[in-house]
Amino acid sequence: MLRLVLVGVAAGVAFLILDGVVNGNPLARELYAPYKAIARPSVNAVAGSVVDLVYGVVLVLLFSTLRPSLPGYGNLAKALSFGVMVWFLRVCMRVAGEWVMTAVPARTHAYTLVAGLVQILIVACIIGLLIPATEAGTA
Repeated sequence: MLRLVLVGVAAGVAFLILDGVVNGNPLARELYAPYKAIARPSVNAVAGSVVDLVYGVVLVLLFSTLRPSLPGYGNLAKALSFGVMVWFLRVCMRVAGEWVMTAVPARTHAYTLVAGLVQILIVACIIGLLIPATEAGTA
């Protein structure tokens, strides 16, 4: 269990770093400009860090629980299928809702979809590579 928590923290740190890359680059700042009117003037770094670390731990626990039923052979293949599932539930559903409810340009939504997929797949691969199959629910 300790290993799962440590891998979860590693996944959370990866989320933190990738959030900075995905949201802090010049292209993202340009594409996310429509959100400026409703965005906070500054990011609450402590709260954001806690959220990302909790996400990491929760994803590790979910992967550990779901691993036996995920498609693919080996942790990495299962992690990739898990990543696609999480991407759909976390990113695609958010983007679809925003597409329906906001006047945000389509290219902003496209960036969010692609960047979210890359981010989630990287985190999923970290999880799949760091959790031995015996700790991921298989014998």
